[in-house]
Amino acid sequence: MLEHGHNYYLLLAALAVALMSGFTGLSLTQGASAMGIARRKLVVSMSAIALGGGIWSMHFVAMLAMTLPVPFHYNALVTMVSALVAILITGTALLLVHFGERTTQRIKLAGLCVGCGILAMHYVGMSGIQDVKTVYSTAGVVMAIIASLGLCMTSFWISYGRRGSRNILLGTVVFGTTVFAVHFIAMMGTDFVPLEAGPSTGLWLSNEALAFGVTLTSFVISGAFLLVGVTFATRLCDVEVDPTQLEIPRPALAVNPAVIRIPHESNGQTHFVQSDTVAAIQAEGRYTNLYHHSGRLFCPWSITELERKLEKSSFVKGHRSYLVNTDHVTSFERKKDNGLCFFEGNAHLDHVPVSRSYIKHMRESLGL
Repeated sequence: MLEHGHNYYLLLAALAVALMSGFTGLSLTQGASAMGIARRKLVVSMSAIALGGGIWSMHFVAMLAMTLPVPFHYNALVTMVSALVAILITGTALLLVHFGERTTQRIKLAGLCVGCGILAMHYVGMSGIQDVKTVYSTAGVVMAIIASLGLCMTSFWISYGRRGSRNILLGTVVFGTTVFAVHFIAMMGTDFVPLEAGPSTGLWLSNEALAFGVTLTSFVISGAFLLVGVTFATRLCDVEVDPTQLEIPRPALAVNPAVIRIPHESNGQTHFVQSDTVAAIQAEGRYTNLYHHSGRLFCPWSITELERKLEKSSFVKGHRSYLVNTDHVTSFERKKDNGLCFFEGNAHLDHVPVSRSYIKHMRESLGL
């Protein structure tokens, strides 16, 4: 068995890459459910590349940190396949939570998919090492599987159980730590045996060539991290609403029975807004988001409960995840088999999709 060590500076770089890619991928899709299908597909694809590419980059930054007493290189095709595996499996996980109803089972399954993607990427990437043979211990493989699946499910549950900014930040820490930890848990159960030198076949990568590729992908991830971070910070400022600036109606003034007080939570307190000041309501798991002129507000009521309470109001269901206040709709666009309701002048909501099954009722409610 060959003794191997690590460069600790490169290990810190590997952890940084994992955290940056996790933040980029998890925050990039915040609010994606409010987008049209085409734009949502694009955002989910970009997020999959960020998360999957980050897993791959972190692994090979850590491999560049590894030192062996003999020279070794990598099979280029296997190395490329390992990156594609990570991106495709991570993309599958994101499809589960961004297309269709986001249930507890879907979130758990998405976490399992990402955990499998990390494991598959690691062991496929390790199989591409040439000139030395990798030997795995059963205990090391089992520990890596348990850590990857368990921690990834935790990360996705935190990030998607409730899509708040704090949840995304905490989910990022868990995800980045998971990618980093699984690599080294697996490496603890890995040994290397020298092979007799023979003629190299196929295209291969030296550590120098791999370092160039990993540096390039890490640079792209860092740039994406900075761009998404600015957007995230802006969104965070918009969501943090000062309760003193909100109009709090008094029960005696509510003369219209169709107007109800809807609760929303902020800074550990429950506040209220009048339903006629809300432009649209979006389902977010068992809770909802209220699109108000003051920001996007978190409501503890489910969309089913709100639909029942607002039955006599101007709210109309335009999508299984949306209730639309037709009094706030400024324009309507008919697509081939669906539509879009636009809210001009609302800084926090551009448009809401209208699905094919609800488009007829929506048009009638708008007087079209």
